[in-house]
Amino acid sequence: MTVIWDHKAAEKATGGKASGPWEATGVSIDTRTITPGDLFVALKGPNHDGHAYLETARDKGAAAAIISDSDKAPEGLPVLTVTNTMGAMIDLAAAARTRMSGKVIAITGSVGKTGTKEGLALAFAALGKTHATLGNLNNEIGLPLTMDRIPADTDYSVLEMGMNHPGEIQPLSDLARPDVAIITTVQPVHLEFFEGIQGIADAKAEIFSGLNKGGYAILPRDHPLFHHMRERALEAGVAEDRIIGFGTHPDAHVRLLKCDAIPTGSRATAVMDGETRVYEIGMPGEHWAINSLAILAAVRYLGGDLDKAVEALKDWRPGKGRGCRHQISLPQGGSFTLIDESYNASPPAMRAAFDVLAHVKPHPGGRRVAILGDMLELGDSAPSLHAALASSIEENSIDMVFTAGPNMAHLNKVLERGRKANHAADSAALIGPVVSYIGAGDVVLVKGSLGMRMAAIVNALNALDKKGARDAV
Repeated sequence: MTVIWDHKAAEKATGGKASGPWEATGVSIDTRTITPGDLFVALKGPNHDGHAYLETARDKGAAAAIISDSDKAPEGLPVLTVTNTMGAMIDLAAAARTRMSGKVIAITGSVGKTGTKEGLALAFAALGKTHATLGNLNNEIGLPLTMDRIPADTDYSVLEMGMNHPGEIQPLSDLARPDVAIITTVQPVHLEFFEGIQGIADAKAEIFSGLNKGGYAILPRDHPLFHHMRERALEAGVAEDRIIGFGTHPDAHVRLLKCDAIPTGSRATAVMDGETRVYEIGMPGEHWAINSLAILAAVRYLGGDLDKAVEALKDWRPGKGRGCRHQISLPQGGSFTLIDESYNASPPAMRAAFDVLAHVKPHPGGRRVAILGDMLELGDSAPSLHAALASSIEENSIDMVFTAGPNMAHLNKVLERGRKANHAADSAALIGPVVSYIGAGDVVLVKGSLGMRMAAIVNALNALDKKGARDAV
């Protein structure tokens, strides 16, 4: 395995003092997931102190640990003593960025950033050695940790940046110093922390803060606030000819002309640099076809091979709880299709999921069923935003809707009588009615914010399959 840090490089980066020589092949802040050879960083937080787990780290094969309390160093584990362990982790991240000769692609957005990050990682991995954010380690702790893990010989690093308050993305961008900064979209999520959607756009535009000179800003051209975000990019020093729009808009630099649903995902017809391309992605829905344009724009403007990137996107698949599909055999015979969108939810993501559901044809006698939990962090607009989903449900010919949570009660109230099934206070109370209702041939969507624990319903539906749920294509 590649050595990422040794005691000399870590001392130089952090100003700390090593107790002796060591070499680390990874970096960890959690002994539950630590692997042999990792450098363990003993972070101190309001509820936990990593110093309490140093012996566990040693016993699990850690190569060394970064500590601030020297008297807590356990026997047999080399340590690097610093003033502040979080500060040291940031110092390592800055050093990792400086020694890296490859390119950094940063991504944020209200919807689709994690899925698009995975697509970016696939596309760039076809072009060279690529390192990417694991899962959604995209905050003030996750991003430095991700950067600490970047090998020096990395060609491309794809870094996701998240936020739910103003001022959170700027320090992440300043640390990452990206060559490309992508905003997938700006939508009314986390509204309880902002005065309006323009405030959210400003917070997302903080990603331009650290953009390297000559870097590219890739923005959603269809968005009503495109010009507002463009101004933020210009103010941050991005050259006008390096602000790239993607979407269906006639003025988009990378433009989607058509998206067709296919059994393995979507087929996109797009124009870039005057050339029309037809390609397939393993993600279902026009919203993912549009996000694929941002991926191809990043490849194109960093000088990468578009043909290789396009081929790689055939293997782009939804992650767990983010749209993956399962075919589930029922004990009484027959099967149904489950679309698992239980990880998160927002108004635009709900509508996109309804569109995907509309394009999946039930088997004879089957129905399109949506099982929906509250969308959280919408502030005072929550009741109206939930009720407004009714029109999209009707437009997409969804046959039956189960709802959970106090805000989804507003949707349940306005739905047509023939479309609404049970409403419950929480996901757990909805499991029984849902399991009793689902039948052979159905196509079932489960979606809600993570805090609504809609995964419990997904698990209950998967448990119906004694043969084991299978990925559906």
